[in-house]
Amino acid sequence: MASSNVSANSNKPVPHGKIGILLVNLGTPDAPRFWPVRQFLKEFLSDRRVIETPRIFWWPILHFIILVLRPRRIAKHYAAIWNKETGEGPLKAITRSQAEKLAAWIGAGGLDPKRQHTARETFFIAWAMRYRKPDIAQGIVTLKEHGCTRILVLPLYPQYAAATTASVHDKIFETLKAIRWQPAVRIAPPYFDDRTYIDVLATSLRAGIARLDFVPDTILVSFHGLPKESVAKGDPYYGQCLETWRLLREDLGLGADRCPISFQSRFGAKEWLQPYTAAIVKSLASQGTKGLVVITPGFSADCLETLYELDAECCEIFLENGGKNFAVIPCLNDSELGMMLIHELVARELKGWI
Repeated sequence: MASSNVSANSNKPVPHGKIGILLVNLGTPDAPRFWPVRQFLKEFLSDRRVIETPRIFWWPILHFIILVLRPRRIAKHYAAIWNKETGEGPLKAITRSQAEKLAAWIGAGGLDPKRQHTARETFFIAWAMRYRKPDIAQGIVTLKEHGCTRILVLPLYPQYAAATTASVHDKIFETLKAIRWQPAVRIAPPYFDDRTYIDVLATSLRAGIARLDFVPDTILVSFHGLPKESVAKGDPYYGQCLETWRLLREDLGLGADRCPISFQSRFGAKEWLQPYTAAIVKSLASQGTKGLVVITPGFSADCLETLYELDAECCEIFLENGGKNFAVIPCLNDSELGMMLIHELVARELKGWI
């Protein structure tokens, strides 16, 4: 009889390990300088989920035009919002804080007060960026190294888009391919119509307006844009944005005239979802709107698109075209309301595991 190299101890029961939770957001350059921004753009714009143009056409554009011309200009934009004391961008700092606050809440018995004394031995929380560091592969490996046999991934994108949510899925499964003993993995779905999400958005907006020294004539709901062809191919993003907008207006008791929708951050020559945010900001100011407030439900944390594109560039457009008062409501970030939402999402998605 052939002998076996597997020892008897190899067959002993394996206890359940920890539950890992991985918060994921899009990413940010490592520094507001040419080469770090170029690295970020190269990784981001090389993702086939983000740019679906055939590579034979896209690579020359990316490497000989975009990665030559854009990094220097974008680096200046990042420098304007960079935290020089900590040496990092706001998106990274906020995502880290969200993970730390989630860990503290769970450790204090937030998920189950009866198991508070074992919470720190049961859960481990990590965070990752889809592009640059710390990346998703590093996050998965970290959770594995801390004994996690079950992992919940929470992409911090309320509305699903292939360019964001599906790209996170791709990276997770790409990472799992290299792991022999794979953990059980759950990926939280989009939460565009979640009741808690809508409630905290409305509460945050009301509180933000209450702190202003003016009463807005119009509240603009700005989402990140997406090429129209992506929607035509079946991407549900546009419909989910419309539903979030509808539910938010319903909560606020506002019609589409007082609370219009728009889409920002257009990139490239293709037609994107409209109306474009910059265009509608200019139009509102030209037509006599004096006070404008912008809220960005699709962004879970403040970043270049909210702090620079809106708070600087769109503010300038509004004031130059006759507007008087302009304000951008901060994202939910790691605020009490923002963490309330994350707690709710995590508790819901962990059902059956705890």
